[in-house]
Amino acid sequence: MTTMDSTAPGAFGDLSEADRIAGRVYTDPEIFDEEMKRIFYKTWVWVAHESEIPEAGSFKTTHVGAEPVIVTRDRKDNFNTLVNRCRHRGATVCDQRSGKANGFTCPYHNWSYALDGRLRGVPYPDGYEGVLDKKDFPLHTLRTESYLGMIFATFNQDIEPLEDFLGDAKIWMERFLKQSNGFPTKVIGIHKFRFRGNWKIQLENTTDGYHFPMVHKSWMASVDAETADMMSFMDDPKSVTHALGNGHSVAIMAHSHVDLDIDDGTEEIQPRFAHLVEELEAAGESPERIRRYMRSMHGCGFNLNMFPNAAMSSSFFRILVPISVDQTEVWHMAIGMDGGPESVNRERLRIHEHFQGPFGFGSPDDAEGWDRVQLGAAGQPDMPIMVNRGLGREHLSDEGWPTSHVTDETGMRESYKMWKKMMSDD
Repeated sequence: MTTMDSTAPGAFGDLSEADRIAGRVYTDPEIFDEEMKRIFYKTWVWVAHESEIPEAGSFKTTHVGAEPVIVTRDRKDNFNTLVNRCRHRGATVCDQRSGKANGFTCPYHNWSYALDGRLRGVPYPDGYEGVLDKKDFPLHTLRTESYLGMIFATFNQDIEPLEDFLGDAKIWMERFLKQSNGFPTKVIGIHKFRFRGNWKIQLENTTDGYHFPMVHKSWMASVDAETADMMSFMDDPKSVTHALGNGHSVAIMAHSHVDLDIDDGTEEIQPRFAHLVEELEAAGESPERIRRYMRSMHGCGFNLNMFPNAAMSSSFFRILVPISVDQTEVWHMAIGMDGGPESVNRERLRIHEHFQGPFGFGSPDDAEGWDRVQLGAAGQPDMPIMVNRGLGREHLSDEGWPTSHVTDETGMRESYKMWKKMMSDD
Protein backbone atom coordinates (compact mmCIF):
# COMPACT_ATOMS: atom_id res chain seq x y z
CA MET A 1 0.00 0.00 0.00
CA THR A 2 1.22 3.52 -0.80
CA THR A 3 2.20 5.49 2.29
CA MET A 4 0.02 8.40 3.30
CA ASP A 5 2.64 10.99 2.41
CA SER A 6 2.94 9.76 -1.17
CA THR A 7 1.73 11.91 -4.04
CA ALA A 8 2.93 9.65 -6.82
CA PRO A 9 0.75 9.75 -9.93
CA GLY A 10 -2.38 7.72 -9.30
CA ALA A 11 -1.80 7.59 -5.52
CA PHE A 12 -3.92 10.56 -4.48
CA GLY A 13 -6.80 8.38 -3.32
CA ASP A 14 -4.47 6.57 -0.92
CA LEU A 15 -4.08 9.80 1.05
CA SER A 16 -7.51 9.19 2.57
CA GLU A 17 -8.14 6.25 4.91
CA ALA A 18 -11.17 5.30 6.98
CA ASP A 19 -10.05 7.19 10.09
CA ARG A 20 -7.48 9.72 8.85
CA ILE A 21 -6.25 11.77 5.93
CA ALA A 22 -2.75 12.84 5.06
CA GLY A 23 -2.00 16.37 6.27
CA ARG A 24 -0.55 17.29 2.91
CA VAL A 25 -4.00 17.21 1.30
CA TYR A 26 -4.30 20.73 2.76
CA THR A 27 -0.89 21.97 1.62
CA ASP A 28 0.25 20.34 -1.64
CA PRO A 29 -0.44 22.52 -4.73
CA GLU A 30 -0.30 19.43 -6.95
CA ILE A 31 -3.13 17.83 -4.99
CA PHE A 32 -5.17 21.05 -5.25
CA ASP A 33 -4.71 21.11 -9.03
CA GLU A 34 -5.84 17.50 -9.25
CA GLU A 35 -8.89 18.27 -7.10
CA MET A 36 -9.93 20.92 -9.57
CA LYS A 37 -9.63 18.44 -12.46
CA ARG A 38 -11.04 15.35 -10.78
CA ILE A 39 -13.69 16.87 -8.50
CA PHE A 40 -14.71 20.43 -9.41
CA TYR A 41 -14.61 19.82 -13.17
CA LYS A 42 -16.20 16.36 -12.96
CA THR A 43 -19.16 16.64 -10.58
CA TRP A 44 -22.10 18.93 -9.84
CA VAL A 45 -21.03 22.25 -8.29
CA TRP A 46 -23.46 24.78 -6.81
CA VAL A 47 -23.43 28.08 -8.73
CA ALA A 48 -26.56 30.10 -7.80
CA HIS A 49 -29.96 30.28 -6.19
CA GLU A 50 -32.83 31.03 -8.55
CA SER A 51 -33.77 34.15 -6.57
CA GLU A 52 -30.38 35.66 -7.50
CA ILE A 53 -31.33 35.63 -11.19
CA PRO A 54 -35.07 36.25 -10.92
CA GLU A 55 -36.03 37.25 -14.48
CA ALA A 56 -34.95 37.09 -18.10
CA GLY A 57 -31.64 38.89 -18.54
CA SER A 58 -30.57 38.46 -14.90
CA PHE A 59 -27.07 37.14 -14.34
CA LYS A 60 -24.39 36.62 -11.70
CA THR A 61 -20.70 35.75 -11.95
CA THR A 62 -18.98 33.08 -9.89
CA HIS A 63 -16.52 30.20 -10.28
CA VAL A 64 -16.64 26.48 -10.89
CA GLY A 65 -13.33 25.39 -9.47
CA ALA A 66 -10.85 27.91 -10.83
CA GLU A 67 -12.95 28.67 -13.92
CA PRO A 68 -14.83 32.01 -13.97
CA VAL A 69 -18.42 31.53 -15.10
CA ILE A 70 -21.60 33.54 -15.71
CA VAL A 71 -24.96 32.13 -14.60
CA THR A 72 -27.86 33.56 -16.62
CA ARG A 73 -31.61 33.30 -17.08
CA ASP A 74 -32.35 33.63 -20.78
CA ARG A 75 -35.46 34.78 -22.68
CA LYS A 76 -36.89 31.24 -22.60
CA ASP A 77 -36.55 31.19 -18.79
CA ASN A 78 -33.73 28.62 -18.98
CA PHE A 79 -30.70 28.74 -16.70
CA ASN A 80 -27.30 28.75 -18.37
CA THR A 81 -23.78 28.55 -16.98
CA LEU A 82 -21.25 30.06 -19.39
CA VAL A 83 -17.46 30.13 -19.15
CA ASN A 84 -16.53 33.79 -18.74
CA ARG A 85 -13.97 33.74 -21.55
CA CYS A 86 -14.31 35.18 -25.04
CA ARG A 87 -13.76 32.60 -27.79
CA HIS A 88 -11.56 35.06 -29.68
CA ARG A 89 -8.58 36.00 -27.49
CA GLY A 90 -9.71 34.80 -24.08
CA ALA A 91 -10.74 38.01 -22.31
CA THR A 92 -13.56 37.89 -19.76
CA VAL A 93 -16.83 39.16 -21.20
CA CYS A 94 -18.42 40.20 -17.89
CA ASP A 95 -16.82 41.84 -14.85
CA GLN A 96 -19.91 42.60 -12.76
CA ARG A 97 -20.96 40.44 -9.82
CA SER A 98 -24.60 40.54 -10.86
CA GLY A 99 -27.05 42.54 -12.89
CA LYS A 100 -29.34 42.46 -15.88
CA ALA A 101 -28.26 42.48 -19.52
CA ASN A 102 -29.36 41.63 -23.03
CA GLY A 103 -26.10 39.77 -23.59
CA PHE A 104 -22.34 40.08 -23.08
CA THR A 105 -19.76 41.89 -25.18
CA CYS A 106 -16.03 41.36 -24.94
CA PRO A 107 -14.38 44.74 -24.23
CA TYR A 108 -11.27 43.84 -26.24
CA HIS A 109 -12.65 43.28 -29.78
CA ASN A 110 -16.41 43.52 -29.13
CA TRP A 111 -17.40 39.97 -29.96
CA SER A 112 -20.94 39.80 -28.55
CA TYR A 113 -22.82 36.86 -27.08
CA ALA A 114 -26.45 36.08 -26.22
CA LEU A 115 -27.66 35.10 -22.75
CA ASP A 116 -27.45 31.44 -23.74
CA GLY A 117 -23.86 31.88 -24.98
CA ARG A 118 -24.47 32.04 -28.73
CA LEU A 119 -22.05 34.25 -30.66
CA ARG A 120 -24.29 37.00 -32.03
CA GLY A 121 -21.92 39.46 -33.67
CA VAL A 122 -18.34 40.07 -34.76
CA PRO A 123 -17.15 43.58 -35.74
CA TYR A 124 -15.79 44.04 -39.27
CA PRO A 125 -16.85 40.54 -40.36
CA ASP A 126 -15.32 40.84 -43.83
CA GLY A 127 -11.98 39.65 -42.44
CA TYR A 128 -13.60 36.40 -41.35
CA GLU A 129 -15.22 35.40 -44.62
CA GLY A 130 -14.68 31.69 -45.15
CA VAL A 131 -12.81 31.19 -41.85
CA LEU A 132 -15.45 31.84 -39.15
CA ASP A 133 -18.95 30.45 -38.71
CA LYS A 134 -20.56 32.09 -35.66
CA LYS A 135 -22.46 28.94 -34.69
CA ASP A 136 -19.11 27.20 -34.09
CA PHE A 137 -17.88 29.72 -31.49
CA PRO A 138 -20.38 30.12 -28.64
CA LEU A 139 -19.22 30.67 -25.09
CA HIS A 140 -18.44 27.28 -23.60
CA THR A 141 -21.55 26.10 -21.78
CA LEU A 142 -21.76 23.87 -18.71
CA ARG A 143 -24.56 21.42 -18.10
CA THR A 144 -26.93 23.20 -15.71
CA GLU A 145 -29.79 21.81 -13.62
CA SER A 146 -31.83 23.12 -10.69
CA TYR A 147 -33.52 21.45 -7.72
CA LEU A 148 -35.72 23.36 -5.26
CA GLY A 149 -34.23 26.63 -6.47
CA MET A 150 -30.61 25.51 -6.03
CA ILE A 151 -28.75 25.72 -9.34
CA PHE A 152 -25.81 23.40 -10.01
CA ALA A 153 -23.51 23.18 -13.03
CA THR A 154 -20.86 20.79 -14.30
CA PHE A 155 -18.32 20.53 -17.11
CA ASN A 156 -19.09 16.80 -17.24
CA GLN A 157 -21.79 16.40 -19.87
CA ASP A 158 -22.08 12.66 -19.17
CA ILE A 159 -22.67 12.89 -15.42
CA GLU A 160 -25.76 11.43 -13.73
CA PRO A 161 -28.78 13.77 -13.37
CA LEU A 162 -28.52 16.29 -10.53
CA GLU A 163 -31.34 14.68 -8.54
CA ASP A 164 -29.57 11.32 -8.65
CA PHE A 165 -26.35 12.92 -7.41
CA LEU A 166 -28.16 14.67 -4.55
CA GLY A 167 -29.77 11.39 -3.55
CA ASP A 168 -30.97 11.36 0.07
CA ALA A 169 -29.79 14.95 0.54
CA LYS A 170 -33.03 15.92 -1.24
CA ILE A 171 -35.06 14.89 1.83
CA TRP A 172 -33.13 17.37 3.94
CA MET A 173 -33.20 20.11 1.32
CA GLU A 174 -36.99 19.91 1.39
CA ARG A 175 -37.04 20.11 5.19
CA PHE A 176 -34.59 23.01 5.22
CA LEU A 177 -36.77 25.08 2.91
CA LYS A 178 -39.82 24.68 5.17
CA GLN A 179 -38.45 27.65 7.11
CA SER A 180 -39.83 29.80 4.29
CA ASN A 181 -43.28 28.91 5.62
CA GLY A 182 -44.89 28.10 2.29
CA PHE A 183 -43.44 31.09 0.44
CA PRO A 184 -40.65 30.86 -2.14
CA THR A 185 -37.19 31.22 -0.65
CA LYS A 186 -35.07 34.21 -1.60
CA VAL A 187 -31.54 35.38 -0.83
CA ILE A 188 -31.82 38.57 1.25
CA GLY A 189 -28.14 39.30 1.87
CA ILE A 190 -24.65 37.98 1.15
CA HIS A 191 -21.28 38.59 2.69
CA LYS A 192 -18.07 37.08 1.40
CA PHE A 193 -14.72 36.62 3.06
CA ARG A 194 -11.53 34.66 2.56
CA PHE A 195 -9.53 32.62 5.01
CA ARG A 196 -5.95 31.42 4.69
CA GLY A 197 -6.64 27.74 4.41
CA ASN A 198 -7.62 24.83 2.21
CA TRP A 199 -11.22 24.43 1.02
CA LYS A 200 -11.61 21.03 2.72
CA ILE A 201 -11.04 22.57 6.16
CA GLN A 202 -14.26 24.54 5.69
CA LEU A 203 -16.02 21.56 4.11
CA GLU A 204 -15.40 19.63 7.33
CA ASN A 205 -16.70 22.42 9.55
CA THR A 206 -20.36 22.35 8.52
CA THR A 207 -21.08 19.01 10.19
CA ASP A 208 -18.50 19.38 12.98
CA GLY A 209 -20.65 19.64 16.09
CA TYR A 210 -17.63 18.85 18.27
CA HIS A 211 -16.15 22.35 17.92
CA PHE A 212 -19.28 24.35 18.58
CA PRO A 213 -19.31 24.86 22.38
CA MET A 214 -15.56 25.51 22.45
CA VAL A 215 -15.10 27.81 19.45
CA HIS A 216 -18.40 29.66 19.84
CA LYS A 217 -18.35 30.39 23.57
CA SER A 218 -18.68 34.12 22.89
CA TRP A 219 -21.79 33.58 20.76
CA MET A 220 -23.35 31.28 23.37
CA ALA A 221 -22.75 33.95 26.01
CA SER A 222 -24.34 36.64 23.82
CA VAL A 223 -27.73 35.01 23.19
CA ASP A 224 -30.78 34.51 25.38
CA ALA A 225 -31.16 31.40 27.52
CA GLU A 226 -33.77 29.86 25.20
CA THR A 227 -31.48 30.03 22.18
CA ALA A 228 -28.51 28.72 24.15
CA ASP A 229 -30.62 25.84 25.45
CA MET A 230 -31.75 24.97 21.91
CA MET A 231 -28.08 24.64 20.89
CA SER A 232 -27.07 22.54 23.91
CA PHE A 233 -26.71 19.30 21.99
CA MET A 234 -23.44 17.89 23.35
CA ASP A 235 -25.12 15.31 25.61
CA ASP A 236 -28.35 14.88 23.65
CA PRO A 237 -28.56 11.33 22.21
CA LYS A 238 -31.13 12.49 19.62
CA SER A 239 -28.59 14.88 18.09
CA VAL A 240 -26.84 12.82 15.43
CA THR A 241 -24.99 13.04 12.14
CA HIS A 242 -26.04 10.95 9.13
CA ALA A 243 -23.84 10.11 6.15
CA LEU A 244 -26.16 10.38 3.14
CA GLY A 245 -23.92 9.09 0.33
CA ASN A 246 -22.06 10.83 -2.52
CA GLY A 247 -20.14 12.88 0.06
CA HIS A 248 -23.29 14.49 1.52
CA SER A 249 -24.10 14.50 5.25
CA VAL A 250 -26.42 16.13 7.76
CA ALA A 251 -25.76 17.12 11.38
CA ILE A 252 -28.83 17.49 13.61
CA MET A 253 -28.40 19.97 16.46
CA ALA A 254 -31.98 20.84 17.43
CA HIS A 255 -34.08 17.77 16.67
CA SER A 256 -37.37 19.49 17.63
CA HIS A 257 -36.87 21.82 14.63
CA VAL A 258 -35.85 19.20 12.06
CA ASP A 259 -39.32 19.30 10.49
CA LEU A 260 -40.99 22.65 11.09
CA ASP A 261 -44.35 21.21 10.00
CA ILE A 262 -44.37 19.23 13.26
CA ASP A 263 -45.26 21.30 16.33
CA ASP A 264 -46.32 19.64 19.56
CA GLY A 265 -47.34 23.01 21.01
CA THR A 266 -44.98 22.86 24.00
CA GLU A 267 -42.30 25.22 22.71
CA GLU A 268 -42.65 28.73 24.05
CA ILE A 269 -42.05 31.73 21.80
CA GLN A 270 -38.90 33.54 22.90
CA PRO A 271 -39.56 36.84 24.73
CA ARG A 272 -37.01 38.57 22.50
CA PHE A 273 -39.55 38.36 19.65
CA ALA A 274 -42.41 39.99 21.58
CA HIS A 275 -42.13 43.23 19.60
CA LEU A 276 -42.38 41.30 16.34
CA VAL A 277 -45.37 39.30 17.54
CA GLU A 278 -47.15 42.57 18.36
CA GLU A 279 -46.32 43.97 14.92
CA LEU A 280 -47.65 40.86 13.17
CA GLU A 281 -50.81 40.84 15.29
CA ALA A 282 -51.44 44.46 14.33
CA ALA A 283 -51.01 43.49 10.69
CA GLY A 284 -53.76 40.90 11.02
CA GLU A 285 -51.67 37.71 10.98
CA SER A 286 -53.32 34.71 12.65
CA PRO A 287 -51.89 33.26 15.89
CA GLU A 288 -51.05 30.05 14.02
CA ARG A 289 -49.08 31.87 11.33
CA ILE A 290 -47.28 34.03 13.89
CA ARG A 291 -46.24 30.96 15.85
CA ARG A 292 -44.96 29.34 12.66
CA TYR A 293 -42.94 32.45 11.76
CA MET A 294 -41.40 32.60 15.23
CA ARG A 295 -40.50 28.90 15.33
CA SER A 296 -38.73 29.24 11.98
CA MET A 297 -36.84 32.38 12.99
CA HIS A 298 -33.61 30.47 13.69
CA GLY A 299 -34.08 28.26 10.66
CA CYS A 300 -34.18 24.49 10.84
CA GLY A 301 -32.44 22.31 13.40
CA PHE A 302 -29.65 20.91 11.23
CA ASN A 303 -26.73 21.60 8.89
CA LEU A 304 -26.76 19.86 5.50
CA ASN A 305 -23.46 19.45 3.66
CA MET A 306 -23.62 18.89 -0.11
CA PHE A 307 -20.32 17.76 -1.59
CA PRO A 308 -18.21 19.48 -2.75
CA ASN A 309 -19.05 23.17 -2.18
CA ALA A 310 -22.53 23.92 -0.79
CA ALA A 311 -24.27 23.74 2.56
CA MET A 312 -27.68 24.55 3.93
CA SER A 313 -26.63 25.59 7.40
CA SER A 314 -29.52 26.06 9.86
CA SER A 315 -30.81 29.34 8.40
CA PHE A 316 -28.44 30.29 5.58
CA PHE A 317 -26.56 28.97 2.57
CA ARG A 318 -22.82 28.52 2.95
CA ILE A 319 -20.85 28.28 -0.30
CA LEU A 320 -17.12 27.68 -0.59
CA VAL A 321 -15.01 28.75 -3.55
CA PRO A 322 -11.47 27.30 -3.72
CA ILE A 323 -8.96 29.99 -4.68
CA SER A 324 -5.65 28.16 -4.16
CA VAL A 325 -4.29 25.37 -2.02
CA ASP A 326 -4.13 27.70 0.99
CA GLN A 327 -6.85 30.25 0.28
CA THR A 328 -10.62 29.81 0.20
CA GLU A 329 -13.50 32.21 -0.26
CA VAL A 330 -16.67 31.63 1.78
CA TRP A 331 -20.10 33.05 0.96
CA HIS A 332 -22.70 33.27 3.72
CA MET A 333 -26.10 33.90 2.15
CA ALA A 334 -28.97 34.95 4.40
CA ILE A 335 -32.35 33.71 3.21
CA GLY A 336 -35.92 34.84 3.76
CA MET A 337 -39.43 34.59 2.40
CA ASP A 338 -40.35 35.93 -1.00
CA GLY A 339 -43.82 37.26 -0.23
CA GLY A 340 -43.95 36.79 3.53
CA PRO A 341 -43.83 39.59 6.09
CA GLU A 342 -40.74 41.71 5.52
CA SER A 343 -40.55 42.34 9.27
CA VAL A 344 -39.77 38.64 9.73
CA ASN A 345 -37.10 38.81 7.02
CA ARG A 346 -35.53 41.83 8.74
CA GLU A 347 -35.36 39.99 12.05
CA ARG A 348 -33.82 36.94 10.35
CA LEU A 349 -31.19 39.19 8.80
CA ARG A 350 -30.33 40.69 12.20
CA ILE A 351 -29.96 37.17 13.65
CA HIS A 352 -27.74 36.23 10.70
CA GLU A 353 -25.52 39.28 11.25
CA HIS A 354 -25.21 38.45 14.94
CA PHE A 355 -23.41 35.19 14.09
CA GLN A 356 -21.96 35.85 10.62
CA GLY A 357 -19.94 38.66 9.14
CA PRO A 358 -16.88 40.61 10.32
CA PHE A 359 -18.70 41.90 13.41
CA GLY A 360 -20.51 38.66 14.17
CA PHE A 361 -19.76 36.26 17.00
CA GLY A 362 -19.32 33.17 14.79
CA SER A 363 -17.48 33.63 11.51
CA PRO A 364 -14.34 35.32 12.91
CA ASP A 365 -13.90 32.53 15.47
CA ASP A 366 -14.35 29.86 12.82
CA ALA A 367 -11.89 31.54 10.46
CA GLU A 368 -9.27 31.76 13.20
CA GLY A 369 -9.54 28.02 13.75
CA TRP A 370 -9.32 27.27 10.03
CA ASP A 371 -6.21 29.49 9.68
CA ARG A 372 -4.53 27.61 12.50
CA VAL A 373 -5.27 24.23 10.95
CA GLN A 374 -3.57 25.37 7.74
CA LEU A 375 -0.55 26.71 9.62
CA GLY A 376 -0.19 23.51 11.61
CA ALA A 377 -0.57 21.27 8.58
CA ALA A 378 2.11 23.25 6.73
CA GLY A 379 4.48 22.69 9.65
CA GLN A 380 3.95 18.93 9.72
CA PRO A 381 2.54 17.86 6.33
CA ASP A 382 3.37 14.19 6.94
CA MET A 383 1.34 14.02 10.17
CA PRO A 384 -2.18 12.65 9.50
CA ILE A 385 -5.40 14.53 10.22
CA MET A 386 -7.64 12.35 12.38
CA VAL A 387 -11.34 11.88 11.57
CA ASN A 388 -11.95 8.90 13.86
CA ARG A 389 -14.22 10.41 16.53
CA GLY A 390 -17.27 8.19 16.99
CA LEU A 391 -16.03 5.50 14.60
CA GLY A 392 -16.51 2.84 17.24
CA ARG A 393 -20.14 3.79 17.88
CA GLU A 394 -21.19 4.42 14.31
CA HIS A 395 -24.21 2.38 13.22
CA LEU A 396 -26.79 2.26 10.44
CA SER A 397 -30.02 4.20 10.92
CA ASP A 398 -33.38 2.77 9.91
CA GLU A 399 -32.86 4.48 6.54
CA GLY A 400 -29.52 2.72 6.10
CA TRP A 401 -27.41 5.84 6.74
CA PRO A 402 -24.13 5.51 8.69
CA THR A 403 -24.96 7.42 11.87
CA SER A 404 -23.28 8.60 15.04
CA HIS A 405 -23.54 11.46 17.53
CA VAL A 406 -23.54 15.03 16.20
CA THR A 407 -20.14 15.59 17.84
CA ASP A 408 -18.66 12.67 15.90
CA GLU A 409 -16.87 12.84 12.56
CA THR A 410 -19.29 10.78 10.49
CA GLY A 411 -19.89 13.68 8.09
CA MET A 412 -16.18 14.20 7.49
CA ARG A 413 -15.65 10.51 6.84
CA GLU A 414 -18.44 10.65 4.24
CA SER A 415 -16.82 13.66 2.52
CA TYR A 416 -13.43 11.98 2.38
CA LYS A 417 -14.95 8.74 1.17
CA MET A 418 -16.25 10.65 -1.87
CA TRP A 419 -12.97 12.57 -2.14
CA LYS A 420 -11.08 9.27 -2.21
CA LYS A 421 -13.39 7.86 -4.87
CA MET A 422 -12.98 10.87 -7.14
CA MET A 423 -9.23 11.21 -6.59
CA SER A 424 -8.49 7.54 -7.32
CA ASP A 425 -7.63 6.39 -10.82
CA ASP A 426 -10.14 3.55 -10.70
